[in-house]
Amino acid sequence: MSQGCQRHRLLPHALTVLALALLASGCTPFRPGAPSEPAASEQSSTSQQGVGAVIVQQALAQVGAPYRYGGADPARGFDCSGLVSYAHSRAGISVPRTAAAQFAAARKVDPGALRAGDLVFFRLVPGSRDVTHVGIYTGQRRFVHAPQTGRNVGEASLDDPYYRERFAGAGRLFADGPGAGPRLTTSPR
Repeated sequence: MSQGCQRHRLLPHALTVLALALLASGCTPFRPGAPSEPAASEQSSTSQQGVGAVIVQQALAQVGAPYRYGGADPARGFDCSGLVSYAHSRAGISVPRTAAAQFAAARKVDPGALRAGDLVFFRLVPGSRDVTHVGIYTGQRRFVHAPQTGRNVGEASLDDPYYRERFAGAGRLFADGPGAGPRLTTSPR
């Protein structure tokens, strides 16, 4: 067989390998700072929405998991801040462990500008200024959270009167480019 025929037979194989390589590269997870990614100052809001989407996806995957005080993984169950910690860690983000510490570390987000992956904070203890509960905003005024002993991880609405009356603020723990804004501070009630 001539070399020309051998090359002709190898061409479909080479094209298949190339096509598979291109497909695989499209499935590479987002890694900030990777050479193929734009610099942080050039990242679009789309890439940042991608980080929030990963956080939401990880949290929603835990819907139905049992509540467990101090829990921060699927095998043991979750408390509210443990769910936040777990979902962020799956997106490569290390966050404080308690709801109060997450509130203190988060950059303030106007409730009207919430994006997927943002956090919503609550004061569940009557008369207290302490933030004691946190959920992950999923969109359409809904959030996923680990509510309390005896209940599983689930979704709730910011429009629910119980949560609306106890809402303490919203924040973001993932980078959103230059000028990220001030940290959340507890406001008097």
